[in-house]
Amino acid sequence: MGRLNAGTNEGKQHFSHQHVLKQIVNPTETLNCNACEKPNNSNKPFYGCNTCQYFLHENCFNAPRILNHSSHPSHPLTLHQIPSYASGSYICNACGSVGNGFCFNCADCEFDIHLQCASCPSSILVDKHPHQLELHYGYPEDSEYVCDICFVMMNNDNWFYYCGGCDFASHLNCAIISPEVGVFPKQQRPNPNSNPSRNSHANAAVEMINSVNDDHDRLIAAQIRAQIEAQGRRAMLDLI
Repeated sequence: MGRLNAGTNEGKQHFSHQHVLKQIVNPTETLNCNACEKPNNSNKPFYGCNTCQYFLHENCFNAPRILNHSSHPSHPLTLHQIPSYASGSYICNACGSVGNGFCFNCADCEFDIHLQCASCPSSILVDKHPHQLELHYGYPEDSEYVCDICFVMMNNDNWFYYCGGCDFASHLNCAIISPEVGVFPKQQRPNPNSNPSRNSHANAAVEMINSVNDDHDRLIAAQIRAQIEAQGRRAMLDLI
């Protein structure tokens, strides 16, 4: 499994487990974290209880019990093992996938997010796009986006990464292939200048569409062009 931390390694108590958890350095086998449900893909230390086979990444172990997050400014979020739902699981409001481990929860609003989603960076670079993508917690009204990485229609209820200059959008899990729990951001006001608009940068998007050559890309481009033209027609009607 790995070796225990040098010294006395008396361990630490965590609210989620009845036994003291001891640090495991350089684990030699795959250990799944009970908090984020992710394996130890790196050699980062784990805290564990060998008796119960209960393990936590160091970052998950140190996650704050209360978090003020920009995605939910009306209430603080509380760290829970599993929300008190009958199913024993939850749907993450950030990425839309099911969670069975820890979450940050607002009981008043039934708002739940994975630990790894709560620590998503506010901006990111991806291989598929030359510019930095900004994290957005919501979509403009009446907007629809297709992920420019997997080409699947995006759920308007979930967070996404976006480059306004190029109208390039991405699912969280497409932008971050193997999300890990990292540093939890302090609550910040969203940047009003970076919000995507349903008609912003339409000319740049059309230029990008006209440049594609591949048959599959042309099909995707035609779909996007139709969306842009429909949005333009709605905008003209709004002005009448």
